[in-house]
Amino acid sequence: MPIYILLSRLSQQGVQTLQSNPGRLTEVNRDVEELGAKVLHQWATLGEWDFVNVVEAPDTATVAKVSVALGARGSTRVHTLPALSIDEFVASIS
Repeated sequence: MPIYILLSRLSQQGVQTLQSNPGRLTEVNRDVEELGAKVLHQWATLGEWDFVNVVEAPDTATVAKVSVALGARGSTRVHTLPALSIDEFVASIS
């Protein structure tokens, strides 16, 4: 199944929500699953992006739906990248 990297940055509203309800992170992961994707890995990061998520989705349309749904809440801005394993990448250029 295709893999996508979701980079997210919290808005001020998102920071306040997270501070008052840290469990919201796992709730969002369940929301992602309800939209048809699955969070495989998740990291909190320092710097330009607050979170890095590795997500599995059946197709680009599904991950687009996830990105739009998360962004529409106003608590985060999401940047989505399709990802290939190194083996897939090498096979594609061979």
